[in-house]
Formats: sequence, C-alpha cells, structure tokens
Amino acid sequence: MPKVSPRGRPRHTDVLTPAEWRVVEAVRHGMSNPAIARRLGVSVDAVKFHVSGALGKLGLEGRRQLRQWTGVQRDSALREGGIEMPGELQLGPLGQIGRSVENIEAAQRWYAEVLGLPHLYTFGNLAFFDLGGVRLLLEQGSEAPSAGILYFRVPHIHAAHTELSGRGVRFVSAPHMIHRHADGTEEWMAFFEDNEGRPLAIMAQARA
Repeated sequence: MPKVSPRGRPRHTDVLTPAEWRVVEAVRHGMSNPAIARRLGVSVDAVKFHVSGALGKLGLEGRRQLRQWTGVQRDSALREGGIEMPGELQLGPLGQIGRSVENIEAAQRWYAEVLGLPHLYTFGNLAFFDLGGVRLLLEQGSEAPSAGILYFRVPHIHAAHTELSGRGVRFVSAPHMIHRHADGTEEWMAFFEDNEGRPLAIMAQARA
C-alpha cells in the first residue's frame, strides 16, 4: 500500500508561521495594517488574521506589546552570531539616512540617472543607494516610518537594545528583521527616541 500524505499544511517548527513572521516584522517596523497589506500583496483582513494569530500564540494583549516583543525566527542568521556585546557599546558609524518620496520608481530613476548615485537594491517600496559607505533609503508613502531618521550601525542589535534600554533609552520597537537578501544576509533595525522624542534607530546585518 502506498503511503498517503497527511492532509493540510505541514507543522511549523517555529513559534510562528512564515506568514505570521512577515506580518509581525512589519508591525514591529511601525507599519499599519493597510501598509502591510500593500507591502505583502495580501488583504487587510489577512493581515488582521495573522496579527491575531501571533498575539494568541505569544500570549500578548495587543499591538503595543507586539512591537516590543524581541523574538527571533528559528532559522535567522542572527541566532548563529550570538547577542553578546564585545566590549563597551559604541554607536556608529552612521549607516543609513532616510527620505520619503511620492513615487518610488520615479525617485529611483532620478537618484540613479540624474544624480548618478550607485543603486544597491530595491524591495517593495524601498530603494537603497550608496553615499560613500552610508546608505540612502528612499521610501514611498505619506506614512513612511523611516524618513528623516539617523540609523547607527551596531555589531549586535539585541545586545545594543538591552544596553541602551538599561540606560533609560525608550525604544518604540524591538529589534526586527526588515529584509533577507538572496544570499541569506539579514537587515535588522530597532527604533528609539532621543531626549525630545524624535526618532533614531540602530541597525545591523546578520550574515548567513
């Protein structure tokens, strides 16, 4: 008798499904449900379903707690590098600056063809250019959360998050992965506020 494959989707070994992880990372990035739906190409109801599922699995009461949740995907490259900070925390160098645009395709052409900036990569409504070692992020949309923010590079983003939180820094989001490149390299960020409530961020790469 041939073996019959079990019906339904395979069980996931992680605490969240891949779809839930994609939505959770976007929530931790500060995106609204409609913005997440546009980014992922799904319905707003689907986003709400995944948010609700994640909250139930994690035992969290709402979106505010979800933004502060520090979980990491089981297959993330970040797990392999550990989270211990080698020596004293030092922010920098500056890794990225952000700018909002109305049309990402038109802006990408202008910055590349008119200004001649080296284009690094584009995903969704985000385009990245090289400014002599500092990334320029262009983000489409009036609710773009990344515009006008200074992004400081750190070697270990969770360790930096813990250290700065201990100094009284108020983080508006936990460290979260915003993108995984084709070679497995992950882009991580966490947003916090300065003494006047203006946004800043730390960022790190985790290589597979």
